[in-house]
Amino acid sequence: MDENLIMILKEKAESLYQQEDFLCSEAVLWVINDYLGWPLPQECVRLASGFPVGIGGAGCTCGALTGAIMAVGLKYGRTGPRQNNEKIMALSNEIHNEFKAQFKSTCCRIITRDFQFGSPEHLKHCVHVTGAATVMALKRL
Repeated sequence: MDENLIMILKEKAESLYQQEDFLCSEAVLWVINDYLGWPLPQECVRLASGFPVGIGGAGCTCGALTGAIMAVGLKYGRTGPRQNNEKIMALSNEIHNEFKAQFKSTCCRIITRDFQFGSPEHLKHCVHVTGAATVMALKRL
C-alpha cells in the first residue's frame, strides 16, 4: 500500500477522534470500512461503539487495538461457519504484537496511566494511538 495513502487515512482516523466524531475503535473501523469501499454499511460503526476506553470504560483492551482487528476482519474474516481462519488469526496476532511492542501494553488503563482522563494531553495521546492502530491495520490489507 502506498505510504502517502496510509498517512492520509491515519490522519483521517486521528481527525475523527480529535474532532470527537468517534472514539478510538469507531474511528479505526470507519476509516478502514471506507477505504475498503464500504463492504459493511455505515451503521457497522455500532459494532465498535462498546470498545472505547478499554471495553465500555473498563480500562481493559485498548479500543484502537480492537478497532484495528475488527477492521482487518472486514477483509479477511470468516463469512460463514467452518471456514479457514488462519489468515485473520495470524494478522490479528501480528497487530497485537506490534501494538504491544509500541505501547508496552494492550491495556487502555496502562497506556493512558500517565494522563488525567479527559485532559488535552490524554486526548492527544489517544489520537496518536488511534492513528497508529489504523496504520497497523492498513499495512495488513
